[in-house]
Amino acid sequence: MSGITRADFQRLLATIAEGWNTGDARKAADCFTEDAVYTEPPDRQEYIGREALYEFFGGSAPPPMSLSWHHTAFDEDRQIGFAEYTFQGNNRYHGVVVIRIREGRVSNWREYQYRSDLDRDEFVGRNRF
Repeated sequence: MSGITRADFQRLLATIAEGWNTGDARKAADCFTEDAVYTEPPDRQEYIGREALYEFFGGSAPPPMSLSWHHTAFDEDRQIGFAEYTFQGNNRYHGVVVIRIREGRVSNWREYQYRSDLDRDEFVGRNRF
């Protein structure tokens, strides 16, 4: 199978956000491969496989959460993308995720995030673009 395009990557990210924002953990988890690896280095979080992610995302009773994407980039040749986000669950996080795509789904998700109660504009300050 050939790889996805930048537009496909944008749609995939939008589907993940929609799943989290509407409490549909299955919709979000289905964006990942069966053997996906989801990590927050160095050893903060690690989930292996779509079903583990479904449970991590809240399973049949997900908690209220929201995800907003800010900036994204995607290398179609390497099938690797990057995205800046704000996530709100029990806490608010601002971060960046590195995503590898395989067969149209996320096979690897590696996030780096910072917990902050500030909204995004306050968090990035003068450096926003």
